[in-house]
Amino acid sequence: MTRSFSEEPIDEAVVESLLDTARHVPSAGSSQGFEFLVLAGREQIDRYWGVTLPGAKRSGFRWQGLLRAPLLVVVYADADAYVARYGEADKSSTGLGFDRDAWSTPYWLVDASFAALGLQLAAIDAGLGVLFFGVFDHEKAVADEFGVPASLEVVGALAIGHPDGGDDTEPGRSVSRLRRPLDDMVHRGNW
Repeated sequence: MTRSFSEEPIDEAVVESLLDTARHVPSAGSSQGFEFLVLAGREQIDRYWGVTLPGAKRSGFRWQGLLRAPLLVVVYADADAYVARYGEADKSSTGLGFDRDAWSTPYWLVDASFAALGLQLAAIDAGLGVLFFGVFDHEKAVADEFGVPASLEVVGALAIGHPDGGDDTEPGRSVSRLRRPLDDMVHRGNW
């Protein structure tokens, strides 16, 4: 995870390639119910931070280098795309095409999370730094600021750019937490 970026812009062809890679992740029934709000350039980036980290909160923010990322992508999930897709003739027998409450697992969130991960891995493969972070209680403010339809659910945001190796590379507070042993989390054949 990169928390300190240079302001060097990312070539537009690279941005398009990253987004194209992310759109090709698998999705239930090929519903493709994920959307990307792409914010590039200081004006758009500053608008985002203005609604999520205003005023004094910004000046006291621990990761100042994160604010320099030249690209933010907010990933959204669209439940209606899944309900509509599963209402089509080839999927209607599933019973999932009536409303979102019919789904025991919200695959729109699963698939949008795949898209976010695909975008993250594509950025790393392109030699860029990336940080996935939550939008948390700013979802409505971001949606209002950028005209996001109310029917969409935010999955998270990704800051993408060239790492600057600055002082903000200090690890997060959870870095010392040990990984669970593989044998504690893998259950072969039964629990």
